[in-house]
Amino acid sequence: MPDWMLYGATGYTGALVAEEAVQRGHRPLLAGRSAEKLRPLAERLGLEWVAVALDDAEGLAQAVSRVRLVYHAAGPFVQTSAAMVRACLKAGAHYLDITGEIPVYQQVFGYDEAARERGIALIPGVGFDVIPSDCLLKYVADQLPDADQLIVALDALGTSERMTGRISAGTANSMLELLAQMGIAARRDGNLTTLPFGYGARRFTFTTGQKAAMPIPWGDLEIGWRTTGIPNITTFLTFPPSAIELFRVTGPLLRGLLQSSGLRGFLRGQISRMLSGPDEGHRQTGRSALYAQVRNPQEETRQAWLETAEGYQFTALAAPLVVERVLDGNLRGAITPALALGADFVLSIPGTRRLDSLPTD
Repeated sequence: MPDWMLYGATGYTGALVAEEAVQRGHRPLLAGRSAEKLRPLAERLGLEWVAVALDDAEGLAQAVSRVRLVYHAAGPFVQTSAAMVRACLKAGAHYLDITGEIPVYQQVFGYDEAARERGIALIPGVGFDVIPSDCLLKYVADQLPDADQLIVALDALGTSERMTGRISAGTANSMLELLAQMGIAARRDGNLTTLPFGYGARRFTFTTGQKAAMPIPWGDLEIGWRTTGIPNITTFLTFPPSAIELFRVTGPLLRGLLQSSGLRGFLRGQISRMLSGPDEGHRQTGRSALYAQVRNPQEETRQAWLETAEGYQFTALAAPLVVERVLDGNLRGAITPALALGADFVLSIPGTRRLDSLPTD
């Protein structure tokens, strides 16, 4: 009998997770909405499967009751997470997801007390969103306990002018929904605040080189705050300089346009048609890089760098390891990845290295 369910198994990331899980000896129950899509994947991997829609509360709870843990990989999570969390609470199964969406983190942490009462763990963001950054920022924050400022910068999409082959449709649609809801955000004095598009752009030195980046509403604005308690957080993502300038000039108009549900529906259709995610060659050879720095009121700082496998590859490699840790542990309540797994957990993912300083020429 399967120990855990992989919901969204036929999506880009879900299929990668399923394949990696089988290679590591796991036998997850594959799940999703479409029997037509699930059957061939399950037959190829020799796994059980169940087709159930998220709006079928009774059927979903019944399916979840067959397992001890659900790994939820069906986005955009702002539209899918709540139903699965409720099913896990009803069935008494742990809940994991790979969202990077701040509203979803807030929603999941609202179920903390209910999860403790049910004796289960709810851990959102256990993929590339946001295990690497959360583990890195905990590592630096632990070195400076009175820090009140935190910056995290991520180089994951590449900075070429053409990035359409670097992300999946699911990721792009999640980013679209997040931009529509929040725009560009930062945390100031413990509160989320909106920044102008393109505001605060700067250059960072990563293990992959020096690159331009601008603030984005990355998950650490919520997760990092809960992990460290640091009240002032800015999260950066690298972009081509031309894209940053375009965001700066057109940002207000773009935010206004994204408020239209009709336009977002059209864009989702275009995204699904155009984006298929990185191919195997890029997943195997691509690298992602992160930088984190904390600062206290006395202007003391601590910093560190992290380099990992390409983001989707990282998520797939991490998935069975996270599942094993949760199933073998005694975790309860809604927890951030770094608090649940520890700052050094990221180092157990193949292809990861952490540096306290960069080599000098």
